[in-house]
Amino acid sequence: MGPRLRASAVALVLGAAAAPAGAAGLLLYEFGTGEVGLASAGYSARAQDASTAFTNPAGMTRLPGTQVLAGGQLMAFNTQFSIGGDTSPGLGSNDGGHALGFGGVMPGAGAFMTTTIAPDLKFGFSIAGNFGSVLDYGDGWAGRYRVQQAKVLGVQFVPSLAYRVNDRLSIGGGVNAVYGILDQKTAINNALPGLADGQLELNDKTWGFGGNLGLLYQATPATRLGLTWASQVDLDFKSPARFSGLGPGLSAVLASRGLLDAGVNLGMKIPQQVMASVFSQVDERWALLGSVGWQQWSKFGEAEVGIDNVNDPVSLTTSLPFRDTWHVAAGAQYRISDPWLLNFGVAYDSAFQKGDTVSPLLPVNAAWRFGVGGEQQLDKNVKWGIAGEVIYGGTLDVNLTSPLPPALGGRGNLVGSYDNTASFVLSVYGNWTF
Repeated sequence: MGPRLRASAVALVLGAAAAPAGAAGLLLYEFGTGEVGLASAGYSARAQDASTAFTNPAGMTRLPGTQVLAGGQLMAFNTQFSIGGDTSPGLGSNDGGHALGFGGVMPGAGAFMTTTIAPDLKFGFSIAGNFGSVLDYGDGWAGRYRVQQAKVLGVQFVPSLAYRVNDRLSIGGGVNAVYGILDQKTAINNALPGLADGQLELNDKTWGFGGNLGLLYQATPATRLGLTWASQVDLDFKSPARFSGLGPGLSAVLASRGLLDAGVNLGMKIPQQVMASVFSQVDERWALLGSVGWQQWSKFGEAEVGIDNVNDPVSLTTSLPFRDTWHVAAGAQYRISDPWLLNFGVAYDSAFQKGDTVSPLLPVNAAWRFGVGGEQQLDKNVKWGIAGEVIYGGTLDVNLTSPLPPALGGRGNLVGSYDNTASFVLSVYGNWTF
């Protein structure tokens, strides 16, 4: 093994299917449930179906018998790079297309179960994902020397318990077991006329573990408060640097620097987060919901993978700084009739990338969420819901420079923007009581 090189990888953790990056770092509140229609308002206080096993395990004490919720969703993205005039001509004019998801679209899903062990003791299990990114720009796009593909597919398995302390207070907790699969590819500039680009690929599979805690407090007969904390989860991906298509000169230089066969430690951290929420039933028809959250993205430590100067390669990674984020949401529920409930909400997540620009590795930052949805109670044991949401991220600028142009072995200057970025989410779910 060559020298160990530290970096952090772009990643996602998802549930039954992939879920690409959203705002507020890479954390999503959308995983095939009613949270889509509420834009996450009341996230840790709602406790109206089996998804509370994931959002706040303490809420399971409100649910009778055994309940199961299964949901699916489809996300579509307007995230396409617009090449600016200051981009190095040698990088070409390929904008990478709709890079997020698979051709701009991504399915997702989640499954949740709660059951009664004793009158005041509940058990739950969740398979869900709310963290990450899936990118595929293609091999020949203008930013290929910074990233071509970057994805980590994973699954969160969360067993949880809840206990009703008294008529007002319930507490809960769970273990968050995350299985991740990393695959990241970057083009390498051979800087020789007539010789195509080489490529660097990193891939690995690993487990990470963390914990979730929650409490639910019934302040009045109509109002309850929820508070949850999720610990940091470390996904310690480790991969050899797998080069292909390198020219003989570059191979010799990399070998002399100990980089050709280097092992790369990809120490990615899913950040800890705190969420406080409120649910208040105003009257027979109206309920108001709200949430405030914090996520510790300053610990994430993301890095670009690639070689900045093939004539003098000193590292395979470039660090990217991040900052902690805040989340605020407000929403309401309106009882249209006995079987139908209308959900709607709005939320804002602050920026997690520092400065005024973003990396093409992470074409997301601050964003607004606007959601609406409806639920129908088919009978006393079955209800279903449908929800839609728009996540608007505005225009994101890119301004990355390199000491050398592509013709001389550099990555070149990549300047441009992602204009009017947005994601569109459609979710359908059902909840059964047994």
